[in-house]
Amino acid sequence: MMGRLNYEHEAHADFDDRALTHLQIVIMAKLRRGEPFMFTWINDAREGGGRTTAWLHPKADLVFRFQGSAHPDINRAWIEALTEAANSPAGLRLLPEPTATPVATASR
Repeated sequence: MMGRLNYEHEAHADFDDRALTHLQIVIMAKLRRGEPFMFTWINDAREGGGRTTAWLHPKADLVFRFQGSAHPDINRAWIEALTEAANSPAGLRLLPEPTATPVATASR
């Protein structure tokens, strides 16, 4: 299911609901702390392609609209990777979801 992030009535980006949930967690955590940052996304080819970069700040008008009503499980490793990107000079961008690392089991 595809959700949408609307920014300042000027720009929008469509993301899978699962990805948008993870982006929302990272974005809102930074904004609650008063930390502005850049967010870059790839534009849909149907809208001309290219990329958009927005300066997100605590007073920005953001709307996260999800197509589905279910809350996906949260991947902590993905949150950490996205947060690291958001804290970098290049800013936040959607990264591929890391696969879960299997828990090592003791030998018998």
